[in-house]
Amino acid sequence: MNPIVRTVILLTLSNVFMTFAWYAHLKELNQKPWIVAALISWGIALFEYLLQVPANRIGYTVMTLPQLKILQEVITLTVFVPFVLIYMRQPLKLDYLWAALCMLGAVYFIFRK
Repeated sequence: MNPIVRTVILLTLSNVFMTFAWYAHLKELNQKPWIVAALISWGIALFEYLLQVPANRIGYTVMTLPQLKILQEVITLTVFVPFVLIYMRQPLKLDYLWAALCMLGAVYFIFRK
């Protein structure tokens, strides 16, 4: 499989775990002490790192570090918006579109030759 495709798949899965580790406790554990939320989040984050580290190693064989970082940010936004809308039940905002357009600009500038 192409290293870029493998990187994107692994980073996407990693971001799903990361997003839940960072934000799901706001909905599910808001009545628990913060230390409980932190420990559960760390447990979820372990799976994020088990995917993210190999993804970055694979991606770094074919991309520069800035390209890898911008790719990560685009994937983060791509995962985060559905999480906000579906899981957290937050309203859709036009600002998400503007943020996505800014990210597309970043992708253009970081990947152009």
